[in-house]
Amino acid sequence: MRVSGQSYRSVWLEGAVVKAIDQRRLPHEFVITELPDWPATAEAIRNMTIRGAGAIGAAAGFAVAQAALTASASEFFQAMDEAARVIRATRPTARDLFYAVEQVLSTAQRAGEVARARQSAVETAQALADANAAAAEAIGRHGAELLRDGARVLTHCNAGWLAMVDWGSALSPIYHARRQGRQVSVWVPETRPRSQGAKLTAWELAQEGVTHTIVADTAVGSLFQRQQVDLVIVGADRIAANGDVANKIGTYTIATLAHLHRVPMYVAAPLSTIDVDCATGQTIPIEERSVEEVMLVSGAASDGRPATVRIAPEQSPAFNPAFDVTPASLLTGLITEAGIIPADSAAIQTVMA
Repeated sequence: MRVSGQSYRSVWLEGAVVKAIDQRRLPHEFVITELPDWPATAEAIRNMTIRGAGAIGAAAGFAVAQAALTASASEFFQAMDEAARVIRATRPTARDLFYAVEQVLSTAQRAGEVARARQSAVETAQALADANAAAAEAIGRHGAELLRDGARVLTHCNAGWLAMVDWGSALSPIYHARRQGRQVSVWVPETRPRSQGAKLTAWELAQEGVTHTIVADTAVGSLFQRQQVDLVIVGADRIAANGDVANKIGTYTIATLAHLHRVPMYVAAPLSTIDVDCATGQTIPIEERSVEEVMLVSGAASDGRPATVRIAPEQSPAFNPAFDVTPASLLTGLITEAGIIPADSAAIQTVMA
């Protein structure tokens, strides 16, 4: 990740402290937050200081490791189980979070002796973060093959550096193509209600020097109609065993439009995002977030200070599902670290074997 020419990861562990880029402060401020213990890290996942499936997976693994480092020897495994329960409850949809918690917890439990369990938890959490970064880099190499010089790519929400430990998922192919000398331009829907596209994706692309244009979410249909989109690449929070994909709300709308206009649409995600125990997208839990996200907007006031304003009547009700499910039948394929595969049960079963 490049920020003013300096390299960063989105989240990392230093000793017993988790450090992360505070995504709530972007694009107006670049702030590294320090999370001293597992409750603080869990809260950072819950309140979206850290967001994006890969990043919250790494953060969740680090949080379990923090619990291992601080739990008393006499109640070690009980404390680990309690921490894992709280961390799992922070965000219900993203598969990587549950995968990381399971991996770190089970490794610690298998270690047996407490000192060894502490060490194993930290080593596993770090290995998972490193694997996430490596998978994202490989996704970029495979996905870059889809991008010709001059390609116009539509993405959605933020599936870049900030959403993974490094490189990103949906944006990784774009970064690779850019560094290989190809000119790629990106349409960036604002992604209401939290505006991750306008706030995060646009900021990332600017840091990398990628040509991009922010558009209102409601302008996407017009882009397809005007034949201004060559390819769609989005990320994923969970992929079912049959290839159905849960991703940021609005992805299904884009997939329907891409299918209608015969524009290829790919989902970029590491294999850890695939939930083989989830048969179809209909069984993926969909997080519903506070209606205040719909009723309010936040940004920088004219004097540069953070500001939040209400845009809807206080007495009006609102509905705020954070994700939707795109059927596999609408997708051209999945871009994974193992290569580009069809979004179907047979291909997923083969690559996960």
